[in-house]
Amino acid sequence: MSEKEVSVRGMPKCGRFWKTPKTKFSSINKTKGLKLSFERKQKLREDIKKTRELSRALINERNAENEARKERRRENIKRRAENQRKSEVVQVIKNPAKIKRMRKKAMRQIEKRDTLNIK
Repeated sequence: MSEKEVSVRGMPKCGRFWKTPKTKFSSINKTKGLKLSFERKQKLREDIKKTRELSRALINERNAENEARKERRRENIKRRAENQRKSEVVQVIKNPAKIKRMRKKAMRQIEKRDTLNIK
């Protein structure tokens, strides 16, 4: 069979007579796009390059702002912990037997601290 001859097909099994036979994707004729002049291509490339640089700059700026915000938050947390540690009221337990006599609730409130470093 040549390209011009079309085989006669019967009624499709599904009964949908309006359906056309499928063709392979590679057999579809592709249209070649408009040929752009060299200057037009160069201008298009420059525009694309500018937009990419602009978007990169915006992303970098946003990342820098986020990093600064994170750093500030870390510093605030560190400062809060330092202030809390400074404002603690410390009572040294010199007699270890006193710990054994304590109730459970009182034992839960005990925390170890290095009292030499507190200024």
